[in-house]
Amino acid sequence: TLHVGLGTFNPIMVEDLSKHRMESESIKIPEKAAQQINIGKANNKRICAVGTTVMRTLESSISTKNETLPFEGWTNLFIFPPHSFRIANCMLTNFHLPQSALMMQVAAFAGLDLLQKAYKEAIKKKYNFHTYGDAMLIL
Repeated sequence: TLHVGLGTFNPIMVEDLSKHRMESESIKIPEKAAQQINIGKANNKRICAVGTTVMRTLESSISTKNETLPFEGWTNLFIFPPHSFRIANCMLTNFHLPQSALMMQVAAFAGLDLLQKAYKEAIKKKYNFHTYGDAMLIL
């Protein structure tokens, strides 16, 4: 669980993405959820992050052995290309707005070429964008 703050939706106003700062947001991964994720990963199962908030939560709670740890605390992790994702190997997410931290995270996961193709198709077919819009599954 990640309790989204308004900072998640702030536009990126810097050219150098490493200089963008996220506001801290509260996250929690219960012990049972961490165990199930680790069992799935050990058995080469698909670990699907349902939303960018889940992805940020998972990426914020990784051990040095690339395992998901039970955790309750805060994160200000900003995920942008290039980023090596260590837990989830698929993601279900909305079509996010340009120049957003959410868009950067999806670009890091899907790759810029695939993301641009998906957005061109979404625009062509008049998909709805943003929080309550249409979604895409990235495998």
